[in-house]
Order: sequence, then C-alpha cells, then structure tokens
Amino acid sequence: MKIDYKPPGLVAKKFMKSKNFVRGLRGPVGSGKSVACCFEIMRKSCSQQIDQKGLRRSRWAVIRNTNPQLKTTTIKTWRDWFGDDMGKFNWSPPYTHHMRFALPDKSVVEAEIIFLALDNQSDVKKLLSLELTGLWINEAREIPKSIVDACTMRVGRFPSMKDGGPSWSGVIMDTNSPDETHWWGIMSGEVPTPEYITDEEKLTLIKPDDWMFYTQPGAMVEKTNKEGALEGYEINKNRENADNLKDDYYNKIILGKSRPWVKVYVLNKYQTLMDGKSVYPMFKSETHVASSPIKATSGEILVGIDFGRTPAAVFCQQSMGGKWKILHELIANDMGATRFSEVLKHEISRQGWTDNEIKFIGDPAGNQMAQTDEHTPFMILRANGIPAVPATTNDPMLRVEAVENVLNRMVEGNAALQISPTCTTIIAGFEGGYQFRRMQVVGQERYDERPNKNRFSHIHDALQYAVIGGGEGRRVTSGNALKAKSFVVQRNFNPFGKNRGRKVASLFRRM
Repeated sequence: MKIDYKPPGLVAKKFMKSKNFVRGLRGPVGSGKSVACCFEIMRKSCSQQIDQKGLRRSRWAVIRNTNPQLKTTTIKTWRDWFGDDMGKFNWSPPYTHHMRFALPDKSVVEAEIIFLALDNQSDVKKLLSLELTGLWINEAREIPKSIVDACTMRVGRFPSMKDGGPSWSGVIMDTNSPDETHWWGIMSGEVPTPEYITDEEKLTLIKPDDWMFYTQPGAMVEKTNKEGALEGYEINKNRENADNLKDDYYNKIILGKSRPWVKVYVLNKYQTLMDGKSVYPMFKSETHVASSPIKATSGEILVGIDFGRTPAAVFCQQSMGGKWKILHELIANDMGATRFSEVLKHEISRQGWTDNEIKFIGDPAGNQMAQTDEHTPFMILRANGIPAVPATTNDPMLRVEAVENVLNRMVEGNAALQISPTCTTIIAGFEGGYQFRRMQVVGQERYDERPNKNRFSHIHDALQYAVIGGGEGRRVTSGNALKAKSFVVQRNFNPFGKNRGRKVASLFRRM
C-alpha cells in the first residue's frame, strides 16, 4: 500500500527531520501536528535496521491524559491513516496495533503501537514497565513533566541489545499552547522561568542539549486599533496545513469564542484557559500589562502578603493620583511564615529596595493561632523584622471590588493599573486563571459566589490585601478617594526587645 504524505509546513518538516532525542511540536488546532507525529512513528518504524530474520522491529507507546480523548482523538487520527490493512488492531485495553507489512526491499516491518491513557493508575504503572523503541506524547500540555522524564527512561530498550538494539530511539511530543507557567514554555525558552520556584525545580526545567522545541505559526493574527484594542482576526498567510483545510475553517471556528480560547487554539499563544468565570472580565492585557518590566521609584512600596503553606507576596507602588504599579510577585511552596519572612527580606535586598519605605499588609486571618503553634504569622513576621499589619477587611467581595475599582479607573488618560510583564502568575490569573468555579447544575450556568482556591488565588489574595492597604477599600465602602495613611517601617518593633528602633534597611543590609 502506498500513502502519499508531505509535512504540512516548514516547521513541521524541521520537526520530522530533527535527530534530537526529545522533540516537541506546538501549534494551533488544524496545523497537522498530530498527523506529523503519526507519520514520524511510521517513518522510524520503516527505517529500523534489519535483523537476522529480515525484520524491522520496533515497539511504541502513544500516550494521552484520558481514555475518552485517547479513543476519540488520538487513535482516530492514527487509524484514519493506518487501518486494519496494516495489521490487526486490538480494542481490548491496552489498545494495541500489531502492524506487519513488507517494504519494496523485501524486508518486513513489525511494529507494535501501544495506546495508553494516564487517567488510570494501572496504565501509568504499565507505561513505566514497558521496553520501547520510541514514544509519542499527544497533547503534552496535559502531561506532567515528571511523566515526560519517566518516558525518556523507557525508550531505546527495544529491540534488546542482544538482538542488535534500535537504530533510532526517542520521544516525540505535540501540543496546543499551554498556559504561561507550563514546563513546555519554560524549557523551550519562550517563557521566563518563574522566580518563585526553588533552585532544585529550576534545574529540572533547564533544556538538555538533546531536546528541541518547534513552534508553528499561528493560523490567524489579531487586528488591533491604535489604542491596542482588538478589532478582529485575519488569516495568517504563513500558517501550516493550509492545503488540507477549507478556506473558511478558522473564520468559522472562532465564532462565539473568547479571546483566550482564540489565543490558544488559533493564534498559538501561551494563555490560561478557564472552565469557570473570570473574576475580572474587565481586565485587558493590552491595556493593563506594561510593554517592559516596571522599575520601582523612590518612595513607599506596598507589599501584600497571603499566608498559608503556599505564601505569596505582591510588591506595588501607588502614586498620589491613584495610579498603581505592580512591580513584582513572589510565590513560595510548602513554606511557613518564619522561612517566608527571610525570603521576603532577601527579595527586597535583591531588588535593591532597602532604602524605600515599605508597608506590609497581610491577610487578617494571620492573627489567628494554629492549634499546634502559639505564634501567629503576624507575630512571626514581626519577630523577624517584617512589621506587617492586617488588612482592614477580609471580605472576599470587598477585596475583589477594590481591585475592580482600580482596573476600571483611568488616570491621565491611561489605565490606573499597570502590571510588569514579569508578574506572569498575576497576569495569568487576571486572564482567567483566577475564576469563579462553575457549579454542576443541570440546565443552567451557575458559579460560586467566591473565587475558586487554586494556584492563582494566593497571589491574587496578596494583591487584594495590598490594594486594600493602599486605601482602595475606602473608595469601595465610602467613595472617599483619600489615600490611606502610610505606615512607616523605619521604626521596627521587635517583641524581644532587641534591635528596637533599628531601621529595616539596616536589617536587610546585614543579610
């Protein structure tokens, strides 16, 4: 049987020709990336060295995160090109295609293609026990980095070395664009490494020399006016797989879709997608995100703090005219108040802000003692040189409304809120990651009244405390535009009586 195939575009062709051990292809929907991976499996199967029996033997695993997606998408794509005439397909889990066919040179290809979903723990265990030639990760944005690392250990092991070993082995991946904090973007170098992750985590996200990531062009591009507001979309002449799609394909699929959806599936941009409803639908990245990193000026810096085992801090400055600048974000994992206070001081020193007056505003719940500890987070922070004070309210709706007030305000013809592009988690939260959870109610669309607790909520809670501490809570409750009285931290209270009155700046310099 003869199958005519050519790569859907230049990027996909480079991906297929690559000799890297691990290679990934990111592109919009309809770009031909999954088919390219199917043919790469077939191509490598047909090019395996011939053993003593005249066979070209290989074994592959194809993985997807859930069984429904595996059956309706991945397997369907495979069987659209390679059906039963290539060999028997076994529909009993694990789904396996046993291929056997002859090539013009009289050699026989024997390839075993095993399809696995990772929503079942038994399938994960099976994957980690397989002896494979190669492996395809379909829609890699849904797969943890730890699984990808495990996959690299399972390839290159079939045929065994006593039978000559494989002439090629490796891992191929394809995906639609993930969110801005995903391992794919960080390892490819397209997204900066978050500053809040540990040094150990950063090491796992350094791209090895034998890994390569390829990015297809977006299928469409945005049309904006002089103010940067979206006016619509137009077809990208450089898109891939154009010959295999109707001319109006993309114009039809974007109808009724949100801008974040279009960014991911059509424009091929990193973007957080939400299942719930955005807490801040009035947020516009083209308006509220600065084009370059924002530097602090002299004067007061407001630091909002959210406590817990995933503490977070947001560093802001506020002008007398009511303009807010979000300078920096800090997020920690599995860290108590004592350690986080040291991290805060180190970060202030590292950023060169030790000469600024700093006001720390935290979650009022931080005044509560834990059952296992007589010291509250506020007590711990103050004991470590961080004179934090509680925000005036912990009402979630008032806090959200205070931020909304800033988002909706204009100062001197510009948005009152400007966020440094380095604050990737805050931005992703604004773009939909921070959301009201959809309720499972039949026949109607309903959402929780309070924002969902997820990886975006900690940093946004911290932002709300900062905004409340800067006087925006007063605007919400009374309409009073007066700025809240500053809390001067030059006089540092130490409950142990040591270093009483020492400037905070000097504490930082001694680190």
